[in-house]
Amino acid sequence: MIIRKAYKFRFDPTEEQKAQLAVEFGCARFVWNHALNLRQCVYANCIDENGKGENINYVGLNKHLTFLKGTENFGWLKNATAGMLTQKLIDLDKAYDNFFKGRAKFPKFKKKGHSESIRYQLDQRNILSTYSAGEFIKLPKLGFINVRWSQLPFGTPKMATVSKTASGKYFVSFACEIEQAPKPKTSRVIGVDVGIKDVVVTSDGFQSGSPKFTYQHQRELRREQRKLSKKTKGSNGWKKQRLVVARVHEKIANCRKDFLHKLTTKLVSENDVICLEDLNVKGMLSNRKLSKAVADIGIFEFNRQIKYKAQWYGKQVIVIDRWFPSTKMCSSCGSIKQIKLSERIYRCDCGLVLDRDLNAAINIKSAVLKAA
Repeated sequence: MIIRKAYKFRFDPTEEQKAQLAVEFGCARFVWNHALNLRQCVYANCIDENGKGENINYVGLNKHLTFLKGTENFGWLKNATAGMLTQKLIDLDKAYDNFFKGRAKFPKFKKKGHSESIRYQLDQRNILSTYSAGEFIKLPKLGFINVRWSQLPFGTPKMATVSKTASGKYFVSFACEIEQAPKPKTSRVIGVDVGIKDVVVTSDGFQSGSPKFTYQHQRELRREQRKLSKKTKGSNGWKKQRLVVARVHEKIANCRKDFLHKLTTKLVSENDVICLEDLNVKGMLSNRKLSKAVADIGIFEFNRQIKYKAQWYGKQVIVIDRWFPSTKMCSSCGSIKQIKLSERIYRCDCGLVLDRDLNAAINIKSAVLKAA
């Protein structure tokens, strides 16, 4: 099947490229905030005959941006790439659309922070001509960038996103349409229970364990954050220490992402049908005693990865209703009993004695097979 595969590579900009990127990030942030403020003012002050506020879309904002570039006070916007600023207005238009359709919250103003991102539209003729030269990525006003290629991308990208992380690293990402071959069929169906003690327990007895990356680096993170709190905000020492703290957070996030990628790839490769439970992640995070452990698992990221990988490789993911009593139900006789969170072994009057997570995984699998 044809899929859109995303690639993300780190690159090392020169000093001139860093200076230009700082200009690009600053102009993009100003355009976003100025356009968002203008849209809010127009909606609040321009009322139509039905009593509703009028709206100004991307086309009107783009004309206004062209006018600003011609003025004396905002002529510095010409130093940034015109296409990049246009993409920022398109992103704002999409943010409004997502808000009105209930997919996201209302867009916020951006402040000068430590992480930035901008998008470029790539010249397709230029990309094709650089394949033979081995350069591949050339960005407007930046030229060729020194990318650390971890793999060779396939396909031709149309857009490229350049981002700067809080730790000061630069990345370029893009998506290409490629032909993805399905993985071999195994005729296996498993139920998967996601939890804290083990990130994943499957109905066939597999237990992934829980690395608890936040707890592993908690002592180091606490020590570096205390050093940061003792420094004057904005000073050179504070800026250096902020990078140290950001690198610790980045290490934790990368470890978690690497663990989840290996885990989801294993599950998708070894099974044809994967049965999951629709968990109330937001409610779990509101529990003060469990929120840290739940966040450290990365349940949302686990579900996202396993769903798109199953689609890539021709496998199937079935999600059962969140109100299904998978933990309370006996996988042998079907009776339901209340069980405390501290009880790790499920004991039933019928004589079943089983690990509670394994019992839940078996129930999830049975519920899918019965509904099929």
